Amino acid sequence: MPMNAFYAQSGGVTAVINASACGVIETARRHPERIGTVYAGRNGILGALAEDLIDTGAEPPEAIAALRSTPSGAFGSCRYKLKSLDAHRREYERLIEVFKAHGIGFFFYNGGGDSADTCHKVSQLSQSMGYPLAAIHIPKTIDNDLPLTDCCPGFGSVAKYVAVSTLEASFDVRSMAASSTKVFVLEVMGRHAGWIAAAGGLVEAQGVPVVVLFPEIAFDEARFLARVDALVRRHGYCTVVVSEGCHHPDGTFLAEQGTRDAFGHAQLGGAAPVVAQMVKRALGHKFHWAVADYLQRSARHIASATDVRQAYAVGQRAVELALEGHNAVMPTIERTSDAPYAWRLGAAPLAAVANAEKKMPREFISEDGYGITEACRRYLLPLIEGEDYPAYRDGLPVYATLRNVAIEKKLPAFTLS
Repeated sequence: MPMNAFYAQSGGVTAVINASACGVIETARRHPERIGTVYAGRNGILGALAEDLIDTGAEPPEAIAALRSTPSGAFGSCRYKLKSLDAHRREYERLIEVFKAHGIGFFFYNGGGDSADTCHKVSQLSQSMGYPLAAIHIPKTIDNDLPLTDCCPGFGSVAKYVAVSTLEASFDVRSMAASSTKVFVLEVMGRHAGWIAAAGGLVEAQGVPVVVLFPEIAFDEARFLARVDALVRRHGYCTVVVSEGCHHPDGTFLAEQGTRDAFGHAQLGGAAPVVAQMVKRALGHKFHWAVADYLQRSARHIASATDVRQAYAVGQRAVELALEGHNAVMPTIERTSDAPYAWRLGAAPLAAVANAEKKMPREFISEDGYGITEACRRYLLPLIEGEDYPAYRDGLPVYATLRNVAIEKKLPAFTLS
């Protein structure tokens, strides 16, 4: 008898996470003898805990296909972290109860490092409870910080957006620098890893004077100001790309707000105005700043074609791995060549992925700490290559909104602890 599947999206969404969902659902539909219905959790893992399951079988093929070119999370996501099995065993057991009630034998969890940890724990508990469940983690993170994979779906499109935006804004500043703005500061995401900020460094190849501030390099105010001043004197203007995770030598974030999100991470935001005010106060240069924020991760209209293909591929491969009998693994992207760019899919054990973080290697950052090296350029350029434009109507992209029909509940209501 075929078993049903559960799919959920977790953490911050991306421009291409729905392409992974499309890969999962379309691949599952090609194997009706093994997989019955794919149920999606409404608002991520919270949907499983609340037994709020969406019947993706109610959606026609063309609606599922449209997910490939639709940004954000079609089924809703969440920032709810299941902690250790000891601390949250009741929640984990609830998941198994829901899966039993609805004949679910496949668990596909689409997210970052915290999600990989949850997926791994669900797999462990299902084994200890004697309930057969194939738990497969599907990689997703704009931060590009998951280990054992060359890149993470979601990153390539963010990197493309940041590189293009940095280039275009820099041309704007260059036009105005003689009598107006001389320094433009763009803040991008990246808590501990500077992959996104590094994408802004690609514009240097087009003659743009740019300073990149990485989380991997402790911020030195005096050195930074000297660098900016030198570039302004030489070129008349300068662009600064600062990661939200940029921090002082003592580890304090430039943008720390003193609050934490649901995953326990310090909430960041505001590095750009902090840096811009430093420049104004010390150097007197007129400035403008911007925070890319949600714009960078939702910009499906300028998504990387490479990223879209890889996002779909890891969703497809997740289902294939489950059908092949694998459990507690994550599909990975393995680069086989830089030029011409070539890649293949592999798999990594979740025990090695969960709660691990891949930062920028030092050899990708210039010696002075304010730019990227040629090795970094070779790594980044294939990931932002190609355009995969959505359809347009009346000047706007046409994106899909699913009906998201809920199935009937079978269990008593559940309250989070």
